[in-house]
Amino acid sequence: MTPPPGVPAEERLIAKFHPQARHLFWPALVLIAVAGATGYFSGNLPEPVASWAKDWMLWAAAGAIVLLLVVVPFCTWLARRITITTRRVIVRDGVGARRSREMSHTRGYEIAVRRGPMQRLWGSGTIQLSNGVDPPMQLRNVPNVALVQETLADQIEVGQILAHRDAQAAQNPYTA
Repeated sequence: MTPPPGVPAEERLIAKFHPQARHLFWPALVLIAVAGATGYFSGNLPEPVASWAKDWMLWAAAGAIVLLLVVVPFCTWLARRITITTRRVIVRDGVGARRSREMSHTRGYEIAVRRGPMQRLWGSGTIQLSNGVDPPMQLRNVPNVALVQETLADQIEVGQILAHRDAQAAQNPYTA
């Protein structure tokens, strides 16, 4: 389904995903431990302070721990998104201030995949895209890294074929 020469190709979404969620293992473990400890110690603490005050302090401490060690890492993970379209790769991240980086398929780039032992265990990896001009773009902890690498390579090829075809059509408008 390629458009006719000279007509711009419509940008379509291929994939949109977050990095591998394995880094959320420790926040999940903290959440379970805090919930269990809060349930156990609620109404069960020693008596130097009034019972309502110690329960209030326990719940406040549990809330602070959950906020810092569970909610913040989850929001940080959720704020990073990788989008692959038929024209470009887009990486958006940032909780407060948003940052966005793009790399076009038609320009072409080198794809390098690096997988550590834990990434191999979980089926993820780090993809580095380098076009030789801009600083390299790193996609860290990409789930199903082999499929994403293959998709990016296919999109580079298709983008360059369409760009070459359109350049040929622009040079000689009488051939169709």
